[in-house]
Amino acid sequence: MSDQTTADAPKILDLPIGIDATGERKEFDSLGDVMVPADHYWGAQTQRSLEHFNIGNDRMPKEVYHAYGYVKKAAAIVNTKAGRLPTWKGALIEQVADEAISGKLDSEFPLYVWQTGSGTQSNMNVNEVISNRCIQLVGGTLGAQEPIHPNDHVNMGQSSNDTFPTAMHIAAYKMATEKTLPALRRLRDALEQKARRWDAIVKIGRTHLEDATPLTVGQEWSGYAAAVADAIDELEHATKLLLKVAMGGTAVGTGLNAPLGFGDDVAKVISDLTGYPFETAPNKFAAQGTLDRIVRAHAGLKTAAVTLFKIANDMRWLGSGPRTGLMELTFPANEPGSSIMPGKVNPTQAEAMLMVCIDIMSADVAVQAGGAEGNFELNAFRPVLIAHYLHSALIMGDMCDHFREFMIEGAELNEIKLKENIDNSLMMVTALSPVIGYDNAAHIAEFAQAQGLTLKKAALERGVSEELYDKVVIPLNMTHPGSADIPAAASADASAPAK
Repeated sequence: MSDQTTADAPKILDLPIGIDATGERKEFDSLGDVMVPADHYWGAQTQRSLEHFNIGNDRMPKEVYHAYGYVKKAAAIVNTKAGRLPTWKGALIEQVADEAISGKLDSEFPLYVWQTGSGTQSNMNVNEVISNRCIQLVGGTLGAQEPIHPNDHVNMGQSSNDTFPTAMHIAAYKMATEKTLPALRRLRDALEQKARRWDAIVKIGRTHLEDATPLTVGQEWSGYAAAVADAIDELEHATKLLLKVAMGGTAVGTGLNAPLGFGDDVAKVISDLTGYPFETAPNKFAAQGTLDRIVRAHAGLKTAAVTLFKIANDMRWLGSGPRTGLMELTFPANEPGSSIMPGKVNPTQAEAMLMVCIDIMSADVAVQAGGAEGNFELNAFRPVLIAHYLHSALIMGDMCDHFREFMIEGAELNEIKLKENIDNSLMMVTALSPVIGYDNAAHIAEFAQAQGLTLKKAALERGVSEELYDKVVIPLNMTHPGSADIPAAASADASAPAK
């Protein structure tokens, strides 16, 4: 072990990120020499992966590498404190890890999603980049792996098998808590605001896509808000599962080559660095042999997508028209809707939300399949799971904000259409059913439909007195049956929607 004092520590240079070189540089690993681009920090194992797995255009998400920066920094802090790393080496690794966390080294992490299922190549990509950047900062020779070795120093006490799932959890938790959940809460709040605003405005309900009894627009929108609130609760619960990390299990969960308590200590530092309460998983064999917590976390996104799909689909139907559709809602005209039909405006935000939800729901199938493939002490389908999770969480967060800002907040009611629907609905006859009987009420509705009459006129022709009809068939009262807590209508006539 190297001397723990700083007496022999080299001077740390103040150098910007970047390598002023052209051509190639020789790097090496346990299999031999590899030529790499001279203007990049990565080494032999990264280059091998680039050559063997240049499949499609899907790169490992940068959030994984930012999360790996926390892992490497935390490990260096713990190893330094325990005397396993010289202070200057630990501090240097921490400095470069901060550059990774901040995104300043993003161009040095080029690997594809489609790589080794353990994530080893991404772990070594991080190790090599940190190693060479450290070497640069002490004036050393890039590729020499001295004085900072990618495995012996940057990866000290670690394995890809415990660090990669740890980085997965950090990246996923941060994305969900900083991006997805806040956007969902903002959408819920916007829906709640509309529900309160429209609490006393009556409309016809629909079941089986057919006319049903009335409710208020506020009641309908309160259902949307409550559904999103339920989705948020479920996603919060599923996301909290990610706070248990595999750190400390090393190769197969036993912690071989990691000091006793290493996982606990590193998790505690990760918690301090991120501000989130990460802790080491109580059973490393489950943490490394499965990806169940990521599977459940993505399932939380999937269930939220199901909710959002229903709401967005309702919006585009309720706003359909403007002349021949339902046209109960009007939405902001964000952009022209057709290249051939002048004046056409489409519910594009709702359509985009539906596509996002479809993508998330279909991604969940891949996540389930990959999660089921945990074999013995390792699930070797990690890259595809974290790529899908981060993509789903990102597009859900973005889409919720766009859907809220460009559709929900600007939505307005077509109150004329709502009143016409109330006046023309046959299902208002339901209020008469307890008074004149189900069969008599049904015959009145059938007679009105066959003769093209309003419900009131049909009822009067079938023997119902006008006094009885006006007393019983009051749309606003029908929205709160048996309750004295009926919203105050702005209109003096309670049988009409409030204005």
